[in-house]
Amino acid sequence: MLPIFITNRTDAFVLQFMFLVWITTEVMWSRSRQPSGTAEIKDRLSGTGVILGIWLGILTAYLAAYTAPRFAIRWQRTLFFDVGIALMAAGMALRWYSIHVLGKYFTVVVAIQPGQTIISNGPYHFLRHPSYSGALLTILGFGLALTNWLSILAALFFAAIGYSYRIAVEERTLLASLGDPYREYMKRTKRIIPFVI
Repeated sequence: MLPIFITNRTDAFVLQFMFLVWITTEVMWSRSRQPSGTAEIKDRLSGTGVILGIWLGILTAYLAAYTAPRFAIRWQRTLFFDVGIALMAAGMALRWYSIHVLGKYFTVVVAIQPGQTIISNGPYHFLRHPSYSGALLTILGFGLALTNWLSILAALFFAAIGYSYRIAVEERTLLASLGDPYREYMKRTKRIIPFVI
């Protein structure tokens, strides 16, 4: 069974539009949010890992949707597609809001800015990495919109590997730089899912 967007032109347009908005904004962030010249960069290729994870997930998710029809979602396909698009929108909104709240401290590489402090308002009150939560929610939505169980797993699997490495690098860097205040912040917040992990 082919993905629903193949058989419905409106769904194809909606998915292409959401995908374009997602990728365009990510490219804009990557160009506009470079660390200042005085920042201490500690990225350890984690940014590259995230990009590779996302793109491997996207490509394998598309491939699975076309080549593994036995994993197609067969029940309420339109509902799953619609929920997927809604999750993409919600994930992008959470990511954009998180980036806005973090302000000048958001960069596309792991870096410590001069005078950096802990931001704990907005989504950072509950989560240490809400922009990554937003990205993963977007990826989950994308997988759902492909209406294939294997697509969902593929998209999330590769992205999760990239983000897991990024989070580990980022938290080690922040602990080394900010010390006990960040350790206390870690104790009262979750990484990416409120009240869970």
